[in-house]
Amino acid sequence: MARLRKSATVRAKLIVMALATTFAALVTMSASMLVYDLTTFQQNWVDDLTTQAEIVATVSAPAVSFNDPVVARQNLALLRVRPQIEAGAIYGANGVMFASYAQSALDPPVFPSRPGPAGHAIAGGHMIVFHPIVENGERLGTVYLTARYRLLDRLVSYAIILGAVMVASLLLAAMVASRLRLGITNPLEAVTDVARAVMQKRDFSLRVRERASGEIGTLVDAFNNMLAEVERRADALQEANRTLEHEMTVRQGAERALLLADRRKDEFLATLAHELRNPLAPIRTGLDIMRLNRSDPAATERARAVMERQLKQMVRLVDDLLDVSRINTGKLTIRHDPVELQAVVANALEIVRPVIDAQGHTIEVALPREPVHVLGDATRLAQVLSNLLNNAAKYTDRGGHLALAAAVESDGQLRIRVTDNGIGIAPAMLGEIFDMFVQADSSLERTSAGLGVGLSLARRLVELHGGAIEAHSGGPGLGSEFVVTLPVLREAQGAGPRESAQPAQGTPYRILLADDNLDFVNAIGALLRTLGHTVHICHDGAQALAAAEAFAPDFAFLDIGLPHLNGYDLARALRALPGLQRTVLVAVTGWGQQKDREMAFDAGFEAHLVKPVSVEQILDILAAGRQGMRAGAPVAGAPVAGA
Repeated sequence: MARLRKSATVRAKLIVMALATTFAALVTMSASMLVYDLTTFQQNWVDDLTTQAEIVATVSAPAVSFNDPVVARQNLALLRVRPQIEAGAIYGANGVMFASYAQSALDPPVFPSRPGPAGHAIAGGHMIVFHPIVENGERLGTVYLTARYRLLDRLVSYAIILGAVMVASLLLAAMVASRLRLGITNPLEAVTDVARAVMQKRDFSLRVRERASGEIGTLVDAFNNMLAEVERRADALQEANRTLEHEMTVRQGAERALLLADRRKDEFLATLAHELRNPLAPIRTGLDIMRLNRSDPAATERARAVMERQLKQMVRLVDDLLDVSRINTGKLTIRHDPVELQAVVANALEIVRPVIDAQGHTIEVALPREPVHVLGDATRLAQVLSNLLNNAAKYTDRGGHLALAAAVESDGQLRIRVTDNGIGIAPAMLGEIFDMFVQADSSLERTSAGLGVGLSLARRLVELHGGAIEAHSGGPGLGSEFVVTLPVLREAQGAGPRESAQPAQGTPYRILLADDNLDFVNAIGALLRTLGHTVHICHDGAQALAAAEAFAPDFAFLDIGLPHLNGYDLARALRALPGLQRTVLVAVTGWGQQKDREMAFDAGFEAHLVKPVSVEQILDILAAGRQGMRAGAPVAGAPVAGA
C-alpha cells in the first residue's frame, strides 16, 4: 500500500479521496438506515401480531365464555389470509388449550402447554405474541399467535438494495470527481512537470502555461513568480560569476605580466649595470695610461681612441633608453621629409662599420639602381638599420657573413632585408624578440652586449613611419632575417634633409659656458679656446647673470640645474638685458623629455642639447652662425645613436 501510495498521481489520489469519502458517507447512511429499518420492521411486526391477537381475542371472547370451541376455531381459521402467521391457539382461563390453528397441516406446529405472560418474544426465527381475552374486566383466556420473523430475508434484500445504491453512487461520484479534477489536477500536473524540467535542465525561464482560478490559480501564479525571481537571481549570480571570472582572468594576467615585468626589470637592471661597467673599465684604464705615459703620444692616442669608442657605446645605450621612453610616452617626434634610401643605408653602414670590422664580419649590400625615396626621418631610419645591423653583428660568431638587401616589390612596398648566419632565433622567441629587454641569448656565456632594447626601438620607429618589421629564422644556429617594410614615396618633392653644416672653425665667437660640472665645462671651454673662440666659464646661475652683460656673448651654453639660479630663470633674465637680445641661448641638460624641451623654448632658448654632449654638436651650432640660428626654428638637439 505504501508503494502504491508513493506511485499514485495527484489525479488518482483525488479520485480515491472522492470515492473514499462517498463510500464512508454511504456506509454511515446505510448503517443508520439499517438500524432504523430493523427497528421499524420489528415494531411493525409486533404491532401487527398484537393487533391480530387482539382481534382474535375480541371475536372469540363469546365463544370462550359459552364454551364453544367450534366458533373459536372458526375465528382462528380467519388467520389464513395472513400467510406469515404460522399457527394460533386460544387458551382458557385455566391455561388449557381451548382451540388451535395451523397454517400448514403438513408441518404441524408445537404449541406451548400453557400460555406465557402477555407480550411478545422472538425465538428461533419466530415472533410469538400472547394476548389476554378480557370481557367486562374478567380475564377469560389467552390468545397465542406465532409468525415467521424474516429478519435474514430483510437483511439480504436490504444488502442487495444497499449494494446497488452504493455501486451506482460510487460510479456517479467517480464521474463527478473525474470532471472536477481537471480544474485541480491539470494545473498541479503542469506545475509538477515544470518543476521537474527546471530541476533536470536548470532552466529557470520555464513557466506554467495552464490557467486556473481560485486557490489553484494563486498557487500557479505564485510558482511562476517564484521561478521569475529565481531566474533573476540566477542571472545576477551568473553575471557576477562571469564578472568575477573575468576579473580573476584579468588579475591573473596582470599578475603574470607584473611577475614577467619584475623579472625583466631585474634582468634589465643587472644587464644595465653590466653594460655600463664594461665601457667604464677601459675608460678608466685609458685615463691611467694617459696619466702614466704622458711622454708617449702613440700610447696616449690609442688610449684616447679606446675611450672614445667606449664613450660612444655608453651614449648609444643611454640614447636607446631615452628614445624608448619618448616613444612610450608619445613624446618622440620624427621629421617627414623625402629621404633617399641609398643615403640612409650609407649612414647606417657608417655607424656600424666599426662593429662589423671589429668582429671580422663581411657584409654584402644590394640596393636598387634607381633612387628610391620614402617619407620619413633620415636619422631615425638610419638608426633602425644600424640597430638591425648591429644586432646581426653581435649575434653572429666572429668572421660571419651579413647581408643588407633592399627592393621595391610588386605590391609597391619597399622591403629591406637584413640577414646573418649567426646563432638564429628559437621559434618560441620569434613572437617576443621585439619586446623590451628580451634578448635571443641571455646566458652568462654570451659574447654579445646590449640591453635588449634595440629591436624594440627599431620596431617602434618603423611603425612611426607607417611601416612594419618582421623576424624570421630557421631555428637556433641557422641565422636570422629581419624584414623592414616601408611605403615608397612615388615622387620625391623638394630636396632631402639638409646636411649638417661643417664646423666653421674660422669664425671666432664670444661664448659663455655655465655648468656646475667643473670637469665637463672646463674641458669644453679649453677645447673651444683652442679653436680660437673667447670663452667665459661660470659655475652657477647668479655668477653667469652677473658676468653676462659685461661679457656680451654671441652664444651662451647654459645648464638647467644650476645652483642659485636655474637655467630657465637665467635665460629669461638674459633675454631681459638690452645688450643680449641677439645672443643665441643653448640649453645643455640631462633632461630630455618633450616637456623639458618645451620649457626650454618657452624660457628663450633657441636650441636644446641632451647630455652627454659631443663637441661635434657644439661645433654644428657654432657653424650655423648666429644669424642662421636666429632665423630658424628652435632646435631640439639630441645625440644620435652611435654618433
